[in-house]
Amino acid sequence: MQDEIIIDIKDVYKSFGPKEVHLGLTLSIKKGENITVLGGSGSGKSVLLKEITGLLKPESGDVIVEGENIVPMEETDLVSVRKKMGMLFQGAALFDSLTVEENVAYPLRENTKMPENEIRDMVARNLELVGLPGIEDKMPSDLSGGMKKRVGLARAMAMNPRILLYDEPTTGLDPPNISRINQLIRSMQAQFGITAVIITHDVKSAFEISDRIAFLYHGKIIFTGTVDEAEKSDIEVLSDFIHGRLSGADE
Repeated sequence: MQDEIIIDIKDVYKSFGPKEVHLGLTLSIKKGENITVLGGSGSGKSVLLKEITGLLKPESGDVIVEGENIVPMEETDLVSVRKKMGMLFQGAALFDSLTVEENVAYPLRENTKMPENEIRDMVARNLELVGLPGIEDKMPSDLSGGMKKRVGLARAMAMNPRILLYDEPTTGLDPPNISRINQLIRSMQAQFGITAVIITHDVKSAFEISDRIAFLYHGKIIFTGTVDEAEKSDIEVLSDFIHGRLSGADE
């Protein structure tokens, strides 16, 4: 793996009214790695993903994506940055009124002039990729939770992203589907060299899919390191979190 930095978050401060969420958050993400951000409920993990996409702007600090600081960018300039990224939302976020084919094709029809026959080929390829060939005509209501997540991943891959952002990818799934999603996350990295930023509170999954772990606590990243280093860390709050000794909050 190269040590080239693809996303560099520097001294970011973000609050919502009186609630301070990020208090000088700094994190460098290497090209081609899977990095998982762990932290308690309400610690600002999902806010971090929105800062990386430019959906939320910090009050101060820099968010540098492939050498470009996206914090001062206008919405029109952010469009080209977001095309480099795919995102798997917590609830898969499929459009209920669209078929699977229309859901997966949506980013291509919105953002490219790709001919329809190529779009259909791309949809078929991506559904094959996530182990769901031939379900183009199904509606989201026909799918299980695990299938919805996989269709969401097929859609996230539609634009051939260099960066994939996963927001709680295994929440609400049973163990076989959790295992399947984890395998897919590793597969995307192995096959396409994609950089993945994963937000989760599922420690077991994080250890299965990650090259590095980052721990977000009280508005800052207080640890980054390999899975092995995380397991052996003498940072008490991290050790407590990993071994299930913390409550859902990050206190």
